[in-house]
Amino acid sequence: MSVVNAEGKGNAVSGLSGLSGLSVAELEELMVRDGLARTHGLRLFKAVHQVPHDLGESRGMLPPPVQRWLDGPGGLGVAVVEEVRETESGDGWTRKYLLRMGDGQEVESVLMGFPGRFTACLSTQVGCAMGCVFCATGQMGLVRNLEAGEIVAQALHVARRCRELHGERLRNLVVMGMGEPLHNAEATLKALEVLTDTRGLGIGPAHVTLSTVGHVPGIRRVARHPLRFRLAVSLHAATDEERSELVPVNRRWPLREVLEACEEYSELKGERVFMAWTLIAGKNDSEEQARQLAALLAGRAVQVNLIPLNPTEGFAGGAPTDERVEAFQRVLLEAGLPVTRRQRRGIDVGAGCGQLRSERRVGR
Repeated sequence: MSVVNAEGKGNAVSGLSGLSGLSVAELEELMVRDGLARTHGLRLFKAVHQVPHDLGESRGMLPPPVQRWLDGPGGLGVAVVEEVRETESGDGWTRKYLLRMGDGQEVESVLMGFPGRFTACLSTQVGCAMGCVFCATGQMGLVRNLEAGEIVAQALHVARRCRELHGERLRNLVVMGMGEPLHNAEATLKALEVLTDTRGLGIGPAHVTLSTVGHVPGIRRVARHPLRFRLAVSLHAATDEERSELVPVNRRWPLREVLEACEEYSELKGERVFMAWTLIAGKNDSEEQARQLAALLAGRAVQVNLIPLNPTEGFAGGAPTDERVEAFQRVLLEAGLPVTRRQRRGIDVGAGCGQLRSERRVGR
């Protein structure tokens, strides 16, 4: 891909997304390789990740040898993230950003929250290969994976906007934007390792939620990862037949395998798994289906998160009435399952769960 250094000079970088995706250790090795002092690696990491500044604004704090390195032929730049459009929701607390990468591809990220509790929703792919029928990103198919630096760059952009708009720091990350994070696990986990480094943005791992449609190898990988990220699994149905209609990848990793992987996560991490259930009117919102779900999850370390469907152009289904949602929730509560109902945020600007879908612009 193409990255841009502090002076706007393009460098072709194969397999890397510039400085944004590199850890402190990697930057230190880079400094030593190019004949600079190892200690410059940490200084460069802080310059890249310091909020509200970016590398262009922070380069003055760097020693002259590092500034010369940045401008030289061997110096890497930061991943290009250009804000194409910012859309503010009527709720006053949610903003969606259309961000353009260095190759012209575009993804969407979201800033949402309240005073003292702001969250960034990040994308990990341009499009998605999972094909969930009610998800706008799934309807567009997969274009390409994002690199670690591109994922990091989204978080840094949203963090800076949060500081500018609200005077507050970003405290939470949800990897629930465009794409299946565990279908791009290498880059996603690398990005999260960088973003949770206390010498940079410093988001605590316990404040990071990884959302997956049920990518079993990825869940097992997260279970064994040294950092303790929270796990959310998109369930949406309690039988394989019904789930395969909504989530086609269920044919590859059926419910039994998904739940076994979740058990492994809970055992190794000592954490419960958040089971997301998108309620679709007349499809999966009946009390009988709630009883099936309760039976499926009985005795497991889980919490159910109910999400009334957010509308997308490519799916004709609608959200159930409040009465149907409350009846579904009541069945689960009576069965002893912890249940939350997700607030519907940013629906008016297409920033709600399942609504993110950038325009497909290839090779710009």
